[in-house]
Amino acid sequence: MTQPTTLPYGSWPSPISAQSMVAGAALPVSLWGQKGRMWWTESRPAESGRNALVCDGADLWTSASVRTRVHSYGGGAWWPDGADGVYACDDADGRLWHVSSDGAARPVTPEPSFAHGWRYADGRAHGDATVCVREDHHAARAARQEGRTSEEANQIVLLSGDGSGEPEIVATGADFYAWPRPSSDGQRLTWVQWNHPNMPWDHTELWVDGQCAISGMGSVVEPQWGPDGRLYVVSDHCGWWNLYCVEGSDLVPVLEMDAEMHRPAWVFDDPSYAVCGDSTVAVVAMRGSLAELWRISPDGAEPELLELPWTSYASVRPVGPHAVCAIAAAPTQEPTAVRIDVADGSFEVIRPPARAAVVPEYLSRPRPISFPTTDGAEAYGLHYPPAHPTAKAPLGERPPLLVLGHGGPTGAARSQLQLGIQYWTSRGIAVVDVNYRGSTGYGTAYREALQGQWGVSDVDDCVAAARHLVRSGEVDGDRLIIRGSSAGGYTTLCALAFHKVFAAGASRYGIADLAALATDTHKFEARYMDTLVGLYPEEAEVYEARSPIHFTDDFEAPMIVLQGSEDVVVPPNQAEMIVAALEQRSIPVAYLLFEGEQHGFRRAENIVAALEAELAFFAEILGFDLADDIPPVDIRR
Repeated sequence: MTQPTTLPYGSWPSPISAQSMVAGAALPVSLWGQKGRMWWTESRPAESGRNALVCDGADLWTSASVRTRVHSYGGGAWWPDGADGVYACDDADGRLWHVSSDGAARPVTPEPSFAHGWRYADGRAHGDATVCVREDHHAARAARQEGRTSEEANQIVLLSGDGSGEPEIVATGADFYAWPRPSSDGQRLTWVQWNHPNMPWDHTELWVDGQCAISGMGSVVEPQWGPDGRLYVVSDHCGWWNLYCVEGSDLVPVLEMDAEMHRPAWVFDDPSYAVCGDSTVAVVAMRGSLAELWRISPDGAEPELLELPWTSYASVRPVGPHAVCAIAAAPTQEPTAVRIDVADGSFEVIRPPARAAVVPEYLSRPRPISFPTTDGAEAYGLHYPPAHPTAKAPLGERPPLLVLGHGGPTGAARSQLQLGIQYWTSRGIAVVDVNYRGSTGYGTAYREALQGQWGVSDVDDCVAAARHLVRSGEVDGDRLIIRGSSAGGYTTLCALAFHKVFAAGASRYGIADLAALATDTHKFEARYMDTLVGLYPEEAEVYEARSPIHFTDDFEAPMIVLQGSEDVVVPPNQAEMIVAALEQRSIPVAYLLFEGEQHGFRRAENIVAALEAELAFFAEILGFDLADDIPPVDIRR
């Protein structure tokens, strides 16, 4: 047996390199079954982040990246035509195309006068036509060119499947639409709509056949028709997102439990349940960070938990009388396309992970934790201790801790293999992925606990997670670091500005100035902060008090800042303000601006550069030697 090598934490050699994380990577994004064929899209960093459209393993539309920019975040960029092809959006210009199983593609919508002038998402076949969400940017662009303020128009439209004729506007006038769903016989149509300042996890309306059917019952989402004509929805009006049937203006329980059966709709069309051909329902129930799959039989038998090896599910859809397909993952398995027979729990893999498997001994298994935080509350997270088969730390040394704040902030840490976390733990750096107040998985009250408290409670909970692990003796209290992206980047900046706990931090496209964001962001989140912070400009003093850019004199910890040049959600000026302020005070800071990237890094070379820069930065600041041969990062002092 090989004797362990004694090396300081942070200096352990690891086979999980930044390059290995993108080499051959092709993670499934969305999955459908149709007429015996399996279709999916997969993200390929090595192809500049292209979302490839795949049918039964064949890359069909090699000239296109299947993606939509509706709501900026997209999702729901393609859907089956009900026969032998799909409707799909080309990210090059935003047009909707029809792609057959032999790869032949023809446009369904006209060429826009400018790229992404019309954007399409979240559709379904409707006879020989298709019904979907359309976002019209023409009037808003003209207004901006004239110096006026105007928002994009969101609608539900019916489009001819062969591209002929004019679109028929089915619904218009609301600020946002999602989930347009025709019944299987084509005679009925339902959708969800909502208006500013609500987000889809706040308050929505369910419309059926052109009339408002459900309103004033919180977040009503994910409508689906069963083969028998029953209409299902998920609603949180009883404190958890649970599954119901719609009967007139009433919601009749199908499955109620203290678990979440929906994830916040940051992107379109990521279903958490499926109604199979025999009316069996398979539904994902998330308890904290752990997801389960339940079967609900049409004969009225007690719901049954399926014993399956996964703890995370996405894109759950019917593929037969009693089967579903899904993208499933577990703490030691990356997202994988699978087919599950919900009658007996058997399953088969449709698309295994493309990356080479990591030796299991290098993988840290997440441990759910809870800990006390401010205001007498309790918060949650996933703790990943360092893991290595042949390295150990010197006696008495405790590992550095990387605290992760997820995005959203209405989001959650998931219990699934993420090599971006294992990258750190396999080198001897512990990680805690925090589900701060405002996260999903713990009921409506926990999710809404961040209302009016963004920049306070989320930050307190990240600090509390770190202190909890220090008190338990599991990490080194002098080597605490924090990292976050988007809303998590804002949490990182607030933690460094308002608390003296962390030795260093990394902000990826984080928010430095709330007021600037309130006046310079996209439509989907234009009024999000009304709920999270307060009305602007009426409560401008609150915005200022929670904006790290106004407290640069309080920053002491070094920081690395990473940003995409084409980010319209959190524009680059947010990053540049904080970098300039730190430089002025001679606080060590590194800044990486990635040309052509948007809100998140998709290209392989940028994913590698960002991760290696963060590791090099933290090693320099915390003073440990790296086993990796990676380029140094330019630190301005």
